[in-house]
Amino acid sequence: MFNTVLIANRGEIACRAIRTLKRLGITSVAVFSDADKNAQHVKDADIAIALGGEKASDSYLRIDKILAAARQTGAQAIWPGYGFLSESLPFAAACEEAGIAFVGPTAQQIGEFGLKHRARELAAAAGVPMTPGTPLLASLDEALSAAERVGYPVMLKSTAGGGGIGLTRCADAEALSNAWESVRRLGEQFFSDAGVFLERCIDRA
Repeated sequence: MFNTVLIANRGEIACRAIRTLKRLGITSVAVFSDADKNAQHVKDADIAIALGGEKASDSYLRIDKILAAARQTGAQAIWPGYGFLSESLPFAAACEEAGIAFVGPTAQQIGEFGLKHRARELAAAAGVPMTPGTPLLASLDEALSAAERVGYPVMLKSTAGGGGIGLTRCADAEALSNAWESVRRLGEQFFSDAGVFLERCIDRA
């Protein structure tokens, strides 16, 4: 059991974690930006460390500052909540390297499941039921052929990027042809050699 946990988040997310840590008798460490210096999570935590900066990019997304706060307070674990660094492979890896527990998936797991096509491969290998789909597709012609085999409508997806970025429903070959380039380009904004794949779209009646 840890005796000190740093919460790398803010607002209600952090407040809920702090309440839970208090019930468990674990010291809670809050971090905060300049803009959040009077926020409730700062008041509720046992210890509060200023990260500086007004923007998230200067505070809650700064791996170096968060790790420094953990070392300063003797936190043995960091809970990222959701959003911010919760799915950051570099952050999880940095925690591991620093000997601080990352309360969440391992860096390897984040890396594997961060790419949607790889997540499908792992699910298939584990025998998890899935909608029909494809591996990465090399060209529009290959996508059109695969869509005929899988059956329309299909969801065209980039393997990279979260939050449904680039996710496009294609009802027929024309829609798929029109969507191909934009979905591919959107994925490349997050991962230089991001690929595209598709899955059968199960429409609700």
